[in-house]
Amino acid sequence: MAVGSKDLISKELRGFDDDRLVDELRKAKEELFNLRFQSATGQLDNHGRLRAVRKDIARIYTEMRERELGIGSAPAESAESEESK
Repeated sequence: MAVGSKDLISKELRGFDDDRLVDELRKAKEELFNLRFQSATGQLDNHGRLRAVRKDIARIYTEMRERELGIGSAPAESAESEESK
């Protein structure tokens, strides 16, 4: 799944476990850094990509915060595996 694409929607993020969210956040931040670097050096072709990646980061942070507050929950698969331990 590409960061900054229509594949990374809130519905998809709700299905990810916490580790996967952290991994997606790391990838998104890395891509944003690279895009900003390209922009600064004049090599960036698609400036809309910056906005898309920033929005993806915001979506990931929102999902993480919802879980922290108890508004959202981790997927059922990981909750069942934690209960069996």
